[in-house]
Amino acid sequence: MLTNNRITKLLRIDYSIIQAGMVWVSGWKLASAVSNNGGLGLIGAGSMKPDLLREHITKCQTATHQSFGVNLPLLRSDIVDLIRVTLDENVKIVFTSAGHPGRHIDKLLERDIKVVHVVSNVKQGMKAQSVGCHAVVGEGIEAGGHNGTDELTNFTLVPQLVDALDIPVIAAGGISDGRGVAAVMALGAEGVQIGTRFAATVESSAHPNYKQRVLEAKDNDTTLVLKRAGMARMIKNKFSDEVNKMEFDGASAEILREKLGSKRERLGIFEGSIDEGMMEAGQGAGLVKDIPDVATLIRRLINEYEQVSLKFQHPTTD
Repeated sequence: MLTNNRITKLLRIDYSIIQAGMVWVSGWKLASAVSNNGGLGLIGAGSMKPDLLREHITKCQTATHQSFGVNLPLLRSDIVDLIRVTLDENVKIVFTSAGHPGRHIDKLLERDIKVVHVVSNVKQGMKAQSVGCHAVVGEGIEAGGHNGTDELTNFTLVPQLVDALDIPVIAAGGISDGRGVAAVMALGAEGVQIGTRFAATVESSAHPNYKQRVLEAKDNDTTLVLKRAGMARMIKNKFSDEVNKMEFDGASAEILREKLGSKRERLGIFEGSIDEGMMEAGQGAGLVKDIPDVATLIRRLINEYEQVSLKFQHPTTD
C-alpha cells in the first residue's frame, strides 16, 4: 500500500511516491510541489554547483514545511562540496547514486540523515544495505538517464531485491501511471520513484520543447546510448542516431565521451535543442498524454492505484 509502510514512516510522507532527482528538471519548484502534495520531492544536485544547490535548498525550505531531499551523484568531482552544502542547510533526506554507497555515508549518518541509494542489481543492493543505507531504489533499465550495465528490468530486479534485502525497496523505471505503481507494489516494493512523468509537469524546470517531445513519444521512441561511455536512455533524435552509429562502427569510449561533451544534457533538457541535445527520458514517456500540475498528477496516480487495487480485491466474473 502507498500509505503507512516503512517508506512513508522513514521519510515522513503521506504517500510513498518519490519524485526522482533529475538533472535540469527537479529544482525547488518541482520538489516543493511534490512534497506539498504528500509525496517526497528531490532536488537534483547533478546539474548544480554548490552555491546553486544551496539556493534551491533554501527556496525549497521556504516553499514547503514537508519532507524533501537532495539527490547526490557520488561520482561528481565536487561531491564533498555538495555534501557540505547539504549538511550546512540541515537537509534530512539524501538519495545517492552513481558511485559507491559507502563513500561519505558516515558523515550523513552522523547527522541523522536518512540515506537511500539507487541500485541496478542485487549485489549493489546488498552493498548499500551493508554500509548502512536505510533503503534502496531498484532502478530498472526502463528508466531515463544513466542506467546499470546489467540491463535488468523492474519485473526482474525489484522482486529479487525484496527477497535479498531486509531494508525496504523503492521501484523506479517506466512508472508513469497508477497501474505501474500497483504493479511494482505487487512485486514487493514499498514505494515508487518516478522521473519522466514528473519531468512533464507544469512545475518541472525542463524546457517546453523537452516536455513536448515527452508528450509526443510513442512506445519505441527512447533508446539506450553510450553503452561504452556511461549508458543512458534518451528520446531518439539526430544526436542519438549519430552516437549509436559511432558505437556500432567501433568508436572508443574516449571518442564517444568527446562527442557527448560536458553540456549535452543541458542543451536538450534545459535549452530545448530537439536535434542536438540529450533529452533523457524513460520508456514510460509513451504513457504520458498531458502536462498537468503536480497536484493533479499525484491525485491521479493515487486514484488509479486505488482503482487497480480495488479491482484485484473484488474481481468481477463473467
